Amino acid sequence: MEPIPALSPKDQRKIFFRLMGYATPHRKTIYLAFFLLLLTTIGDVFGPILIKVFIDDYLTPGVFPYGPLVALGTGYLLIQLGNVVVSYFQLLKFQEIALKIIQQLRVDVFTKVQGLGMRYFDRTPAGSIVSRVTNDTEAIKDMFVSVLASFIQGGFLIIGIFIAMFVLNAKLAVFCLFILPVLIWIMSLYRKYSSVFYQDMRERLSQLNAKLSESLSGMSIIQIFRQEKRMREEFGETNEQHFNANMRNIKVDGLLLRPAIDLVYAAALMVVLTYFGVASWDRPIEIGVLYAFVNYLDRFFEPVNQIMMRLSLFQQAIIASNRVFTLLDEQELNPSQGKDGQSLKVSDGKIVFDNVSFSYDGKQDVLKNISFTANPGETVALVGHTGSGKSSIINLLMRFYEFERGRIMIDGESIKSYPVQEIRKKLGLVLQDPFLFYGDVKTNIRLYNEQLSDEEVKAAAEFVQADSFIRNLPQGYDDPVVERGSTFSSGQRQLIAFARTIATKPKILILDEATANIDTETEEAIQGALSKMREGRTTIAIAHRLSTIQDADLILVLHKGEIVERGTHKELLDGRGIYHKMYLLQNGMVEGMEDAMT
Repeated sequence: MEPIPALSPKDQRKIFFRLMGYATPHRKTIYLAFFLLLLTTIGDVFGPILIKVFIDDYLTPGVFPYGPLVALGTGYLLIQLGNVVVSYFQLLKFQEIALKIIQQLRVDVFTKVQGLGMRYFDRTPAGSIVSRVTNDTEAIKDMFVSVLASFIQGGFLIIGIFIAMFVLNAKLAVFCLFILPVLIWIMSLYRKYSSVFYQDMRERLSQLNAKLSESLSGMSIIQIFRQEKRMREEFGETNEQHFNANMRNIKVDGLLLRPAIDLVYAAALMVVLTYFGVASWDRPIEIGVLYAFVNYLDRFFEPVNQIMMRLSLFQQAIIASNRVFTLLDEQELNPSQGKDGQSLKVSDGKIVFDNVSFSYDGKQDVLKNISFTANPGETVALVGHTGSGKSSIINLLMRFYEFERGRIMIDGESIKSYPVQEIRKKLGLVLQDPFLFYGDVKTNIRLYNEQLSDEEVKAAAEFVQADSFIRNLPQGYDDPVVERGSTFSSGQRQLIAFARTIATKPKILILDEATANIDTETEEAIQGALSKMREGRTTIAIAHRLSTIQDADLILVLHKGEIVERGTHKELLDGRGIYHKMYLLQNGMVEGMEDAMT
């Protein structure tokens, strides 16, 4: 894997400010949380001052008046109790803000994914996308919950402590200022190295998710071909890389976080004690001031340590944000309609391909100068060997991919002028491998279109002759469907897909080898339904079995992305070309099987 470039400080600042933009709608809640944070900081600063007053004014002189001591004790106790209560509400508000921001961010990412073009999914593993929507957004949530609160509270506390130090002893406070440039240098050093390591770690985690997603999706193939050992080794290798990336992070954290800060704390403590030790040679020192300074140093380094420990979470959040924003900025979107196409409707369903050429990668054309016309009510069949371009024609017609050369028109208007939703609504697609969603049979036919009544759903199932097997299910139309419909046979899934398509009453019907997974008996039973489905509709049918498209009005034979033959079944047979050879091959296979069986 190529080394991942580190994010520059400028890039990190841009990402941070963009992330803060998600907090804008929650300004009032943020202001309230900051106010509560300020109150807790004031309490932390005033606590040691009360102790200093007690030591220098009462304990050291040995004077213990009842009233002032009770007032000091009560004040100190109230400050501590108030801090507990205010801290609770402050933490609650920051959590609320973080959850709302991440909720919106996840919705934005998911919405973006729904609008991406198919080219993006062709080149991006599904597990990597899942990782960005889940793991990366969770890392961002940690920043809002832990990092910002710690950074801001730490900043308030550090400022308050230095003010108190200058009030107690300005000269010593100036000596202690050396802490700040040292801490800033450590932070900058940490950011420089950790950004590279954290980005590497997030990428490795994304690869782990991709491997897991691929394994779960292809589990049956893995087991059939006994690939379990290979998959374990590949997953183990990726996991080892993720482990090594984590270890690099841990080494940097271990060196530049707590140990380095403890060293600076020890140096600062030595400066304070040395100062008071030297000062004691000339004059008595105030024990209360010494206590307050030591206490303030301790309180100063506590938020510093918290900030440094949270700095790792901050770096993770920035890297995760960069990955999320990269997805949000992705330009490979779904093809869109023209500016004046909002009112266009598909009425007759006449399809015209005019000299269309197309390439998936921009280098090699998979379609070359494709031209044909499908009139309303006609059936145009696409045949050809694997890789000849049949599915690519369907992909362009369904607006899954954008094309630049040639024209595709429906009812005389460019397909680019139609709203994508109109195209998807009026074009009914049945794939060779239908996809069923988790739910029940009725929901899979309706696909959450509440305008379809139960009667219309049943009518669609009856139309494609799926009603008989559905009614025989234990719960009929309410029978549960597990993931991908794995408990149904291929033929049953296909019949449900037919019912789903016909329920939308499409104007154009597209069949991508729709009967390939249906047994011969079931196929014969639904041929009548397919004939009824095609009545009054323009039909584009991809077929491998030529027996299923012999009645097509036009058959296009594709070879290496070009239409090499066209005509009716009889015309193509008389032409004795590629179609004739395919027909003889398929019939020869059938005759050979019949001879073997007899």
